[in-house]
Amino acid sequence: MIGIGLLGCGRIGQVHAASITRLPDARLVAVADFLHETADALAIKTDAISQSSDAVIANPDVDAVVIGTPTDTHYDLIHAAARAGKAIFCEKPVDMSADRIRECMDVVTENAVPFMTAFNRRFDTNFSDIQARIGAGEIGDVEIVTILSRDPSPPPVSYIKSSGGIFRDMMIHDLDMARFLLGEEPLQVFAVGSALVDPAIGAAGDVDTAAVTLTTASGKICQISNSRRATYGYDQRVEVHGSKGMLRAENKLENAVEVATAQGFRRAPTLNFFLERYEDAYFSEIAQFVAALRDKAPMSPDITDGLRAQLLADAATRSWETGAPVAV
Repeated sequence: MIGIGLLGCGRIGQVHAASITRLPDARLVAVADFLHETADALAIKTDAISQSSDAVIANPDVDAVVIGTPTDTHYDLIHAAARAGKAIFCEKPVDMSADRIRECMDVVTENAVPFMTAFNRRFDTNFSDIQARIGAGEIGDVEIVTILSRDPSPPPVSYIKSSGGIFRDMMIHDLDMARFLLGEEPLQVFAVGSALVDPAIGAAGDVDTAAVTLTTASGKICQISNSRRATYGYDQRVEVHGSKGMLRAENKLENAVEVATAQGFRRAPTLNFFLERYEDAYFSEIAQFVAALRDKAPMSPDITDGLRAQLLADAATRSWETGAPVAV
């Protein structure tokens, strides 16, 4: 039985807590949050204890920590957990600074602790199936990857101001997915962006509508499209075109029923929130983390994947700011 400590009991922390309680070979030992009443409530709900972050990390019954706190706290928590010999599962981004991620990599390596970066979309059954079928050669050599991610509505401008921008906040998932599906590291990034949804986002120095083109050394191309507005629901689609064919994953809908009348064909709306859309993926990533600890297997995605996605997001941000392609 692997004992887990949860740092951060907000929205994503509660998702991870629910996943941990479903696992037969893991136990949620302790939880911590800046808002003590939030931690206390989750502790009661999950039969865990509520402690400070330092106490959770020092707890001898805790084998691993799940970090779901704000990004600017990750650096210190990673260093403390690694030095305490705890395995680490950390939400993306690992940090807003690539140099600070490298320092986290150093402390993780020095203390030989397992580390997983929480890119949950890799664990979506459709996306992981596409990646497996690419690996099996079903569509030959990958030539073009197309990724579309559109949120139903933008977050508050107060969030935008501290998010690091759309490329580091929203698109970082897609940049990791690009690496996951291309099978080759992008070497050049070209980005464009506009504030078309909310002028206040532009005033805050960010964009809400963006597109990026990634190019690898062999010439493979990935196109990513992001928007903070989709009137029809949460839009998450992937298409991979290869030398022998194409693989595509469509949106998940509220139900699979289609109706046909004289007016045409109608299907259900897409799921309207990322927690619903990726509910199974969130469970699968925690299950994989625990399984890797149990079996002493390598972690994937690891902290290096976190760094590489951040480098791509940084390059996309610079490209948007300068209007020129940026080498990675």
